Amino acid sequence: MNMGICTYAYVHLFPRNASAMDAYLVSFVVIGVAALAMAWLPTWFKEVPFSYAMLFVLVGYLLYKLPLGLPEPDPLRENELALRLSELCVIITLMGTGIKINRRFSFFSWQVPLRLVSWTMLLCIGTLAWLAWEYLGFPVASAVLLAAALAPTDPVLASDVQVGPPSEEVEDAPRFALTAEAGLNDGMAFPFTWLAIALALHGLAPEDWLGHWLSYDLLYRIGVGVGVGYLLGRVLAFLLFELPKRGKFPKTNDGFVAISATLLVYGLTEMVHGYGFIAVFLAGLTIKHQEKDYSYHRELHDFTDQIERLLVVVVLMLLGGSLARGLLDALTWQGALVSIGFLLLVRPLAGYIGLLGVPVRTREKWAISFFGIRGIGSIFYLAFALSKARFENPEEIWAVAGFTILLSIFLHGVLATPIMRHLDRVRTPNDFIDPHKAKQGMVEEETEFSAPDSKEAKE
Repeated sequence: MNMGICTYAYVHLFPRNASAMDAYLVSFVVIGVAALAMAWLPTWFKEVPFSYAMLFVLVGYLLYKLPLGLPEPDPLRENELALRLSELCVIITLMGTGIKINRRFSFFSWQVPLRLVSWTMLLCIGTLAWLAWEYLGFPVASAVLLAAALAPTDPVLASDVQVGPPSEEVEDAPRFALTAEAGLNDGMAFPFTWLAIALALHGLAPEDWLGHWLSYDLLYRIGVGVGVGYLLGRVLAFLLFELPKRGKFPKTNDGFVAISATLLVYGLTEMVHGYGFIAVFLAGLTIKHQEKDYSYHRELHDFTDQIERLLVVVVLMLLGGSLARGLLDALTWQGALVSIGFLLLVRPLAGYIGLLGVPVRTREKWAISFFGIRGIGSIFYLAFALSKARFENPEEIWAVAGFTILLSIFLHGVLATPIMRHLDRVRTPNDFIDPHKAKQGMVEEETEFSAPDSKEAKE
């Protein structure tokens, strides 16, 4: 009897796949410690030229150098994991991004981000595709894919240069422009990802893909994304704000509604073949501007921000792990030069050219143009395209993209705080698109500066 009990306990407490179980538990511990650290790291790093993204990439690199049996981080071997994890991270971030933008939409007040997602993005895609084809020897399809993946500014890792939580403050040009650009261009880059897929599947002959790409991938999918996002945003705003005022429908103050709305909007939009990224961002923006309930907007934003932090920790450590496992092995010195040139020359010049003629100070135009941060959105686009078509050189594509993302994380992570702090010191009301409104906002902030809530909102 005792022998039977001992045998039963041994088999169940020490299974044959104990090493797999140990790796599973180690993963829990690693994620738990890293996520716990995220409760304080953004605050600690706010005043120093160092970002938490840099830290977690380094942590992931070191952890994957140890024999811990952690999950495979290489996106070439685990494309589905990279695809779904980055997708979830981006859509949750996009909802929070839409909710935290205070400025109502008009073509005048939004002219800076609209130029960035049109002229600047097209210049970046065209130039980088040409560089990859001419100097790296990439096939046309691979060159277009690399350019489409790296062109959009990342909404996830750009928090240091974006606007703060929902409030009534007047947003400065750099933070508003980079926030709105990040919200819009993740969806606007999707047609060019489909263009790369079409080239990989059908070749260069335009009669095989051009008509379908223009009518369906470009016009239809963008139109559906805009329409569904705005419509569902109105419906959700009605349920959250209007219906409780009209009857006995209960009012909710739960922040998790933002995640529910994200999944609902994204899922429905993708089911009718629209661009879910555009829809989620516009739904968040619509919810924000249908009701001036800043306290609940803050609750919705904060919940998405907390979930985003948890996912970002995992993605960044997997990125570091993929570097440790050889993601950059296929990188050549020409590829490294193209990455450096893209971040230091192509994006800044394309951004500045796109902003010619807008009423924004020159120093702020250069800041907007420089902070084209690459990150998790780029991971999604590459993983998505590689799941839809066969490209000739996936290792080289991932190597150049991975190096660009890594360089962006460290370069922009170091420079974001000092540059944005300098712009804040020298900014005047005349630096805003609406100087009179900005001046009023600044006077109100100075008057209420002693109030803790006002001080927190300003930060």
